[in-house]
Amino acid sequence: MKEENENQYIKGRGAQINTHNPFETHERIKENGQWIDKDELESLKDTQYINTHPKSVVNKVTSPDVGMEYSLNPYQGCEHGCIYCYARNSHTYWGYSAGIEFEQKILIKENAPELLKKKITSRNWNPVPIMLSGNTDCYQPAEKKYKLTRRILEMLWKHKHPVGIITKNQLITRDIDILQKMAKENLVKVSMSITTLDESLRAKMEPRTATGKNRIKTVEKLAVAGIPVNIMMAPIIPSINDKEIFDIAKETSVAGASSFNYTMVRLNGAISELFNDWINKCYPHKAQRVLHQIESCHGGSLNDSQFGRRMKGDGNIAEVIKQQVKMAREKYFSGRSMPEYDKSLFQKNESNQLSLFSCNQ
Repeated sequence: MKEENENQYIKGRGAQINTHNPFETHERIKENGQWIDKDELESLKDTQYINTHPKSVVNKVTSPDVGMEYSLNPYQGCEHGCIYCYARNSHTYWGYSAGIEFEQKILIKENAPELLKKKITSRNWNPVPIMLSGNTDCYQPAEKKYKLTRRILEMLWKHKHPVGIITKNQLITRDIDILQKMAKENLVKVSMSITTLDESLRAKMEPRTATGKNRIKTVEKLAVAGIPVNIMMAPIIPSINDKEIFDIAKETSVAGASSFNYTMVRLNGAISELFNDWINKCYPHKAQRVLHQIESCHGGSLNDSQFGRRMKGDGNIAEVIKQQVKMAREKYFSGRSMPEYDKSLFQKNESNQLSLFSCNQ
């Protein structure tokens, strides 16, 4: 029996609706089943790039669960459209919905490279690794046009500053020339997010991302270039992609990845409404079972904000997944590890000999 409801499902989008924005003050109406601005009846299909000029872009990360102290996101909103994305909630602060508008209205932080330079050359700055894509993917489609991530990497390389990157887009291979130089100095670590190798599932759950096969190829290209790659199976969703743990671990190990990690799905804020709507349209026959299993991993709730528990969950299902990941690591990643950053090379002032194109390393 076909599970997808073709009369309701919007192909090419993860979110199927626009959820209410609790911060908005202007009126919104429902048009063709979608909530949109009353004074702006625009297409919900076309991606819009909106230029912004923030005052700062390097953000202090206060969560002890994510393994980073600072993050930098050159883009706000993400065209990849992953239905489970926790970053959707942050789009409401800009006056947009966490739903389709998160995928459609992409904010471009045009001055990000300049603000980064100002930050890392300030008198009190220490060379703490900065994570690109702590919120939204720095290699999403907008990067092809704006090249902000490229410029940011050039800036970090000139100062020999450590950086981490997490992405699910093969566009990262464009920057292998920079990343390879940084890797030789232990200045970069890459995490490739791979949630499924099932193309049918990916097309619904992460509609505008690289295919699983292309992500595996990307891991291989990075590893061959000597760039350390960690695999993030994030998130694992019970009865959706949990059966793929060993397959993804095996494939990425063969491709040359150095480590394997995961998070459990959690549906905070507007994500619970979006996910509920999505799964009932895409997989109606197992929707309630999946939702109940997610709840069982978070104390009976779809939401979980408690540090130390929220990323991995608890309960029987979470424990089974934890043990499966442990076994996959032992089988496919034994003896492998990610290198430590070298912070000692950092220079506040640029040096000609450190420039990207004059260095012959």
